[in-house]
Amino acid sequence: MRLRFLDDVNAVVVDRAAASGLMLSAVPAPVPLPSEALIRVAAISLNLGEVRRSKSNPDGWRPGWDFAGTVERAAQDGSGPSAGTRVVGVLGEGAWAEQIAAPTEHIAALPDGVSFERAATLPVAGLTALYALGKRGSLLGRRVLVTGASGGVGIFALQLARLAGAQATALVHRPEKRAAVEAYADNVFVGDPSAARDAGPYDVILESVGGSVFAGALQLLDEEGLLVTFGTSAERTSTIEVAPFYVRGGLSIYGFYLFHELQHQPAGKGLSRLAALLDAGKLDVHIDDVLPFAKIGEAVDRLWNRGVTGKIVVTL
Repeated sequence: MRLRFLDDVNAVVVDRAAASGLMLSAVPAPVPLPSEALIRVAAISLNLGEVRRSKSNPDGWRPGWDFAGTVERAAQDGSGPSAGTRVVGVLGEGAWAEQIAAPTEHIAALPDGVSFERAATLPVAGLTALYALGKRGSLLGRRVLVTGASGGVGIFALQLARLAGAQATALVHRPEKRAAVEAYADNVFVGDPSAARDAGPYDVILESVGGSVFAGALQLLDEEGLLVTFGTSAERTSTIEVAPFYVRGGLSIYGFYLFHELQHQPAGKGLSRLAALLDAGKLDVHIDDVLPFAKIGEAVDRLWNRGVTGKIVVTL
């Protein structure tokens, strides 16, 4: 661990010697580019993808995607919110820190009624749900299935699908996860995709489990249906029966990676929409727990071991 100087800030870095593989360390304070705002971070939320990356990156790498906080210094080019504005945003890495520099196109001002803790759950999970559902166009009258529905993306996706006029069906792996999604779904099924067959076929399926769940979900698509795959929380390989997939005609699989999507749809506008829905009471956030920054290793372990329903938040 390096010595801390006056202009250093605390951040989470990969350290294989630590019990969780992560530790708090002093790092140089960020120096924003002209199009970046300097932000004092108040809360972050964790995602399985960044935890997985932290386990494969070298010592010194800094994880972190979601954040909420206050603008300390506005961007020099005049873009984005002014100093003192409460914001939510997303970074490609390094958001688990006391202070960060963030591109203004990927941050959004927060309504007064939305807390930092609730806002921090929105970026990766909320934007994934919002942008993935948008791949099918209008959802009015459509049937939508969400696998792994008790996760952060799943809970947002169910709500957003219903707000768009769709019938939302949730698939969870274990019976104890049912209660977390019942308020947000028209139908809830437990087990493998065959359990959800009676409420289908589906126009859109959001799939994040992988393996046999991915293969089974493909068989539930309606004609012209779309399966959006955005994760592999259980199994990273899958074997599918090809003929039943193509003979129905017009079926599609879309590989969704949020940071690719953000090259075409910057986060700022989507986060503004989500924050407004949250402020209006039209969107709910399921926070499993809120922990202090010093316990981020515990938060990571709980998420990695699938001990979290919805989102886990860490405050600074």
